[in-house]
Amino acid sequence: MSCRIVFVLVVASCLLASASGIRVSQLFRLQKAFSLSPSIVEDQWFVQKLDHFNGADSRTWNQRYFMNDTHYVPGGPIFLMIGGEGPANPAWMQYGTWLTYAEKMHSLCLLLEHRFYGKSHPTEDLSTENLRYLNSEQALADLAHFQTVMAEKMNLTANKWVAFGGSYPGSLAAWYRLKYPHLVHAAVASSAPVHAVVNFPEYLEVVRHSLETYSSECPVLVQNASDTVMDLLKDPKNYEKLSKDFNLCEVLDIDSDMDSGAFLEALAGNFMNVVQYNEDNRAFEGVLGTNITIKVLCDLMAASKNSPYSGYIAVSNLMLATFGLKCLDASYKKFLEDMTNVSWDGPAAGGERQWIYQTCTEFGFYQSTDSPNQPFTGFPLKYHLQQCLDVYGAEFDCITVTNAVQQTNENYGGYSIKSSRIVFPNGNIDPWHFLGITKQISEELPAVLIKGVAHCANMYPARPEDLPQLVSAREYIGQLLQKWLEI
Repeated sequence: MSCRIVFVLVVASCLLASASGIRVSQLFRLQKAFSLSPSIVEDQWFVQKLDHFNGADSRTWNQRYFMNDTHYVPGGPIFLMIGGEGPANPAWMQYGTWLTYAEKMHSLCLLLEHRFYGKSHPTEDLSTENLRYLNSEQALADLAHFQTVMAEKMNLTANKWVAFGGSYPGSLAAWYRLKYPHLVHAAVASSAPVHAVVNFPEYLEVVRHSLETYSSECPVLVQNASDTVMDLLKDPKNYEKLSKDFNLCEVLDIDSDMDSGAFLEALAGNFMNVVQYNEDNRAFEGVLGTNITIKVLCDLMAASKNSPYSGYIAVSNLMLATFGLKCLDASYKKFLEDMTNVSWDGPAAGGERQWIYQTCTEFGFYQSTDSPNQPFTGFPLKYHLQQCLDVYGAEFDCITVTNAVQQTNENYGGYSIKSSRIVFPNGNIDPWHFLGITKQISEELPAVLIKGVAHCANMYPARPEDLPQLVSAREYIGQLLQKWLEI
């Protein structure tokens, strides 16, 4: 993949070898994949249907999955981890809170990779025509077919199945329990944005609030710096200076709001990524930069408070150095070139082309600068919506996206989901908690809002420095599962 950090959309995924965080391409492009010896965790393959909703379509493909039966005792529950918008990470078969639960409850653990991501290739390429088979409903049907066949094959039909997922896979875990209650007994839906929305300016509002938790001065300095960059962009004479200051791979060439938006979002993405995963414990996934926290970024800004612009440069340089990049690629033209390559070997095939398609056809989730209560500027909703048109075609217009988001909420219920035995953990630092369930709906649909932690924090391995409320949340979720499983 190219060393480009153009931040179109900070997606949220906790289960990827390289998933979102610095734009869509943030984790797709920048985080190193964690690898285990094939003798420890082997790729396994399941023959899956291409279209679950057309009985006349007999086409199949091979879907990747992983298994860990270390703790399994016959009759124990089956834990099914759901893959998301990137390669399924076999590290989860050896690490994570769910394995602590599995050891205690004698569970068999399975991880199913999401269609169209990682090595799970249902079609010959990623053409827009083929991507019509990529959606959450097909993914849920994949889970159902996988579970049904595996249960018969492994004599697990009498066992209770529990779905696990974080972020988008967290939503899938909740929706799997909702749509297939006869198959899955319970679900842990961590940091799950269950409510779809076209415009999501609240994401950046939470970023501002999260920065304020460390220092009231921090978001003010960030806003000052962002405004300074915006002002400099108004005069082409400043393009060379901006390109040099932020170590761009190419000198800025601003022909449209899309070009300036890509650059401005790239710089904002440094803060978005760090806030979303603040003080996480993803090192077991092979993720770099987990020691870069809100504190680190705010201290850099404070050290340059007489020139917030200089602080903005220092933050950008730190992120480039952390990820081993020589320059920052903020070219919208290069982004389109990569995104319109439909080959499985293309630069956006790691998940970026696929995920943005899902936002255009199901979820929206566009983190715009349309709110005055956030520190950034330059990438409004129209900037995000234009990408749907530019990448996938004229039919993916604003009306299409709006209707798709409405249909998603009608299908799954959004904030008003009606089901049972689903727990919704969220961290209040995480911007995605705004679209999740943060207040208990009923005794059977409890919410766990964990103060001071970020995205999917409850899923990662425990460590001594974990906040007491995070420790308590993990214990509470384990107790819920034991209760629901009658263990």
